[in-house]
Amino acid sequence: MALEKHDLEDVTQSEEIKEVEKENIEPNEMPDYEGDIISIIRSGISPKAMKNRLEDYHENDIAEALPSLTQEERVKLWRILDAEMIAEVFEHTEEDEASTYMNEITVKKAADIVSQLETDTAANILRLMSKEKRELLVDMTAPDVQKEIRLISSFDEDEIGSRMTANYICIRENITVPQAMQELVRQAADNDNISTIFVVDENDLFYGAIDLKELIIARKDTKLDDLIVTSFPYVYGNESVEDCIERLKDYSENSIPVLDNSNRLLGVITSQNIIEAVDDEMGDDYAKLAGLTAEEDLNETLPQSIKKRIPWLLILLCLGMLVSGVVGVYEKVISQLTIIMAFQSLILDMAGNVGTQSLAVTIRVLMDENLTGKQKVHLVGKEMRVGFCNGLLLGLLSFVFVGMYIWLFKHKTFGFSYLVSGCIGTSMLVAMLISSAVGTLIPMFFKKIKVDPAVASGPLITTINDLVAVVTYYSLSWVLLIQVFDLAN
Repeated sequence: MALEKHDLEDVTQSEEIKEVEKENIEPNEMPDYEGDIISIIRSGISPKAMKNRLEDYHENDIAEALPSLTQEERVKLWRILDAEMIAEVFEHTEEDEASTYMNEITVKKAADIVSQLETDTAANILRLMSKEKRELLVDMTAPDVQKEIRLISSFDEDEIGSRMTANYICIRENITVPQAMQELVRQAADNDNISTIFVVDENDLFYGAIDLKELIIARKDTKLDDLIVTSFPYVYGNESVEDCIERLKDYSENSIPVLDNSNRLLGVITSQNIIEAVDDEMGDDYAKLAGLTAEEDLNETLPQSIKKRIPWLLILLCLGMLVSGVVGVYEKVISQLTIIMAFQSLILDMAGNVGTQSLAVTIRVLMDENLTGKQKVHLVGKEMRVGFCNGLLLGLLSFVFVGMYIWLFKHKTFGFSYLVSGCIGTSMLVAMLISSAVGTLIPMFFKKIKVDPAVASGPLITTINDLVAVVTYYSLSWVLLIQVFDLAN
């Protein structure tokens, strides 16, 4: 049958786009899939041809291109792509962005997309939408989808149950191997996480798991119970994500079951869920080290950002005033030996750097809940030894180069120059030694009193180390340079 005129035009336009894409790719250069996708969407080809062209790209690449499109272009895209393909794209899209995109789609199609999404993704996207729109979309989905979404939504965001999916294979333990294979084939039509098959008993309690390969190669007369691993790892839905992460990372399983308090199977955590949870926890910990209770994003309003940052800043303002007050106590030292003021920041910066390094190591080690008291003492000793050795090395370097600087550029006597630099080197050694201890002991103290050490330690250690460095530096300057060697102006 002959092609119609508009079909011929679409074929010609598609071929032209392909030729342009080939010409734009230099040898050994990574292809610009995002740019290619945007060019296709902005081209004048028919909807059918555009959909066919976009199907050649990975959904993640399409998701990466969405922020670069205008709202009108995205609305055009939502009309062209079917619900299943949009759902695949949303699986690779940030949840806050996906919730915004949902508002650009008609309600009926949005409900179809929700039905196609992984239940955990759907629940997390819907959680970010208005209550009215959320309830409307959920009510328009099938009863089984509604049940799964409401189950996942019943868990708080910091509970592992909010990360689970209902996409898994589940069989009974009292069936034969052929019956298990039939059940696998039946459920695989709706679930693609089939590498691990989960097993429940006659009371629907979690019994164990079977590796897909073991089931495939098993003889038909093999007892199913011989294939089931009854010691398979699991988590409870109401456990916190933070507590589960370390346990989940220790297993190389593709899926780990999530149980309720009665040991009934609720869902599974996939390896992708674990990776996303680890990434979120790392981002959250990074934010905590800055004294924030959560990560900021580009969509936050000014008042929201201020609200997150101001509490610790107010506390640190008070501590900063304390540091300034301590500096004021040494006003006579500064007035009698003004040159030492020029090197105050050197001592403060190095003490702060050492404290931050010890803090990072300590928080990482404290994630192990089984850490013994002896191991904690060993950690403190080790960090102090590291601080001492680093302080000794950097103190010697400061002694040599600061003395040379004062002698050559400040035109002081050789003896004066190296007495001052010796005081600076000694102050650096002492400050770094104490700061390494502070950076280790403070997070341990907060862990002991059940306060998140990442939240409480970061900004606090910086200010305390400033206080330590100031007291150390000016006290040694007063004792060594003024009282002992009488170098006052």
